[in-house]
Amino acid sequence: MMTEKFDINSIIKDLKQYRTRFNVGYNRFMRHFTTTLRVVETIFNILAFIGSLLCIIAMIIYIGFEHSIEETRLIARLLKTSQIIFITSVVFNLVFFFKETVRKTRPIKWGADILILITALPLIYPETTHPLIPWLSHILYSRYFVFPILGLYSILNMSYSVLGVLGKRTNPSMIMSCSFIILILAGSFLLMMPRCTYNGINYIDSLFVSTSAVCITGLTPIDISSTFTPFGILIVGILAQIGGLGVMTFTCLFAMFFSGSASVYSQLMVKDMIYTKTINALWPTLLYILGFTLTIEAIGAVAFFFTIKGTIGECLNDEIIFSAFHAMSSFCNLGFSNVDGGFSNQALLHGNQSVYIVASILIFAGGIGFPVLVNFRDAFFRKCRKIWASILRKDDVVEPVHTLDMNTKIALVTTITILVVSVILFLIFEYNNSLSGMSFYQKVVQSVFNALAPRSSGFSSVNPASFLNITILMLIFLMWIGGASQSTAGGIKVNTFAAMVLNLRAIITGSNHVVAFKRTVSLNSIRHANAIIGVSILTYFVVSMTLVAFEPTLGVKELLFESASALFTVGSSLGITPILSVPSKILLCVAMFIGRVGLLALLIGFYGETGQKNNVTFPSDNIIIN
Repeated sequence: MMTEKFDINSIIKDLKQYRTRFNVGYNRFMRHFTTTLRVVETIFNILAFIGSLLCIIAMIIYIGFEHSIEETRLIARLLKTSQIIFITSVVFNLVFFFKETVRKTRPIKWGADILILITALPLIYPETTHPLIPWLSHILYSRYFVFPILGLYSILNMSYSVLGVLGKRTNPSMIMSCSFIILILAGSFLLMMPRCTYNGINYIDSLFVSTSAVCITGLTPIDISSTFTPFGILIVGILAQIGGLGVMTFTCLFAMFFSGSASVYSQLMVKDMIYTKTINALWPTLLYILGFTLTIEAIGAVAFFFTIKGTIGECLNDEIIFSAFHAMSSFCNLGFSNVDGGFSNQALLHGNQSVYIVASILIFAGGIGFPVLVNFRDAFFRKCRKIWASILRKDDVVEPVHTLDMNTKIALVTTITILVVSVILFLIFEYNNSLSGMSFYQKVVQSVFNALAPRSSGFSSVNPASFLNITILMLIFLMWIGGASQSTAGGIKVNTFAAMVLNLRAIITGSNHVVAFKRTVSLNSIRHANAIIGVSILTYFVVSMTLVAFEPTLGVKELLFESASALFTVGSSLGITPILSVPSKILLCVAMFIGRVGLLALLIGFYGETGQKNNVTFPSDNIIIN
């Protein structure tokens, strides 16, 4: 009987083939599995975005509207659906992308995720009549615990979506413009909520106020104090605060604060929006802008409280609201007031003049520009390091040649020069007119306030309709100039005006270069300034002519003043805003939006990419000038 020979090599060969086939199959399976997980992750991201949107809408409806029991239950179901989506998304990422989640998630985001997971406990374990820890059960099952967490997570997801859009190399100008439009439209619907007004408001007026708040203008066709409830005033304040800081700056600050996972392109674009010099300084600069804004507004609120205490005939709560709202409104150059008459209230006008000094300081601080404030911060820390180095006797500390950069010097010198000249002229023009009957000290304080306010804030302590014609012409000129670049002020900006003057000086003196503070101003800055000036004048004429055509029965002086106030985001008026027609109000809304975003930025957003593709050099030739 023959026995078959045992071949170990053949068995090993077969095992290797089986292992190879297994590895190929396993790798194919893992690729498909990973792809499937990524698809599921994308689906969860989309669901999280939809859930965030539903959650925010449901909370707005819950807070701002009266609703029946059935509507309350529907809102609760929407919130619970969003909550389940958030919880599932967090669990999914922790289970299938643990290492990636740990690497990308900041500690505060971990806290938010943990809070979301804690909100799952009431869903899993229904509330009992005899809980083990009564006070803990009372917190966990309370809507005051769940709702804020859901709201925070919803805003967080919306911010992630914005950063995702920024990472797609989308046009920055278009993103900024769209963000303002979205905020304006959202604000217009929020202000129409029944709990925001005492007796309701039509949509055009709501849209007008929302546009004015987001674009930090201050024009309004209605009386803010008698129309909006404290909750409505809070909505207006939030819109103005976000609009003053810049929608994209605020959103990116929030998202980066929680995630820290913005792409390099996203960070570069936000860097350009806030004009910080290096990408390494982006995060500290964003925090500094937010911190400085909130700190100055808090100090201003305290100063306002002590200057108006017992003078406007309000209770303690109303005085606190007045102080907080006017501190924000002054620093953001908004110009809204929540008391009858605003700063022209007779109790304020003939009372303690310190309130106008505080407001003037806040308006000046808000209009000087965040790049200047950042430069001041850097200069302060360099001075501290220098003093510390001298104490330690270190000689190897390298200091920059210029502590303050050229932009800061130009903004400060131009702002102070224009302020001093305008105060003197206002005092001379209105000494025996609108300022008559006041003491010399009151006249000086009122001249400072009323010469500084038209630069952007829109406040007025004296009715502008009573000003002389020459004063009104001066105010229109001040509206056109506005405040410093990258500030809460409007206008063409003092930096642009200074560039025009420096260029004019260079042409008159025959210089080949535009020089300021022993520095040469770049040709690109001069071209940009000239473009802004040209576009602003052209746009002003178009808006003015259209408004005059829409309102043939109103005075031309009043309409020209109104057009300048809207386009240059000032907010002053000669009293015709409430009686304007609907087309005129829509026109002024467009003008305020253009003034805040900038027509040049909009044109760059539409045509910038095309211009870069067609960047062809042709032979040069001269145009006959003069």
